[in-house]
Amino acid sequence: MRKKIEKSLEWFLVFLMSILVLDVLWQVFSRYVLNAPSSYTDELAGFLLIWVGVLGAAYVAANREHLAIDLLLQRSSPERKYKLEILIAACIIIFSVTVLIIGGSWLAYTRFYLSVQSAAIGLPLGFVYLVLPISGILITYFDIDNIIKLVKDNRKN
Repeated sequence: MRKKIEKSLEWFLVFLMSILVLDVLWQVFSRYVLNAPSSYTDELAGFLLIWVGVLGAAYVAANREHLAIDLLLQRSSPERKYKLEILIAACIIIFSVTVLIIGGSWLAYTRFYLSVQSAAIGLPLGFVYLVLPISGILITYFDIDNIIKLVKDNRKN
C-alpha cells in the first residue's frame, strides 16, 4: 500500500508542478508580450507553490531523503543509531500530528467557516490550507511505517 501512496503522491506532485510551470509561463507571456498581465496567475502560482512545497515534504519524508544533519548517526554504534532513528521518527510524528494535522485542520476549518476567499480567484482559502493536514497524515503514516520497519530489521539482527 505504501508504494501505491508514494507513486500517487509523486504523480500528483508532477501534475501540480506542470500546472505551476504553465501558470508562470502564461504570466510572463501575458505581461511582456501581450502587455496585459493576467490577474489570477500570481495568486494561483503562490497557492500551487504552497501545495508543491508541503506535499513535497511528505514525499521526501516517504523516501527518507529529507534534509538532516546525520553526523551523530554516522558516529553512533548500531544500537545507538537504532534508538536515535526511532527518536527522530517519533519527533517527526509528534510535529506532524500537532502542527500539521491539528493546527492545519484548525486553520483550514476556520477559513471555511469564516468564508475567507482569495482576492483574485475567489477560491475559498480553506482549500489552500487543506494541504497541511493532508501532508501531516502522510508524513505520520510514512514515519510510523518507518518505525515498524526499523523494529523488524532490528529483530532480525
